[in-house]
Amino acid sequence: MSRSHQIVLALVFLTRLPLGRLLPPEVLPLSRAAWAFPLAGAVLGLLAGVPLWIMGTGLLPAALSVALTVWLTGALHEDALADFADAGGGRDRADRLRIMRESTIGSYGAAALVATGLVRVAALAALGPLALIAAAAAGRVAPVMLMRALPPARTDGLGQGAGQPSRRAVVAATLTGVLALLLGAPGPGAAALAMALIGLSVVAVSRRACRLLGGQTGDVLGASVLLAECAALVGMAALT
Repeated sequence: MSRSHQIVLALVFLTRLPLGRLLPPEVLPLSRAAWAFPLAGAVLGLLAGVPLWIMGTGLLPAALSVALTVWLTGALHEDALADFADAGGGRDRADRLRIMRESTIGSYGAAALVATGLVRVAALAALGPLALIAAAAAGRVAPVMLMRALPPARTDGLGQGAGQPSRRAVVAATLTGVLALLLGAPGPGAAALAMALIGLSVVAVSRRACRLLGGQTGDVLGASVLLAECAALVGMAALT
């Protein structure tokens, strides 16, 4: 699989951009494209930031950019976060895994979505489009790390089928995310704080996933993206 195909696969998986026709007919392993996740995030942030580019900072353009992000991703990460949050109400591991596959949303999931939505809008209202690109890129380093570090919690599903990225892929994704923060944050201090908070979010998701589920699933990976993105935005906004 060529590098260009890997980038396209990352875009097809992480967004709803109609690029599937550019992929070869055979099944491509997602883990091979993991290094390109932050690049896909940067493209997503660039497109979703159009209201901020046109209208400037403020609550309305920030809300429109968040809404555009949700539309461009098909609410992929929001759905994952809601499922992962709701799993906290399960009695045991089997019950939590069952809850995460239900189509309904519970109070924990709804609260998580409201909280992350408010954080994203409030932070972007003060930061602007460059920060959105940086956060979207850096946030997509989180699932790459978790795919590498944690075993799958199921014998089927996305978490198991995605495979384990190589160390080189993790390093490449991390460097891309760091570079995005250095370029998009409103200063080196804000970039450093964003990196630290992203690291804390990844550790928190990892520990909770291991405690509740015994490993990672597709919902864990998706939730980690949204939480890391929020962490990056909080870090940048805190020093703005």
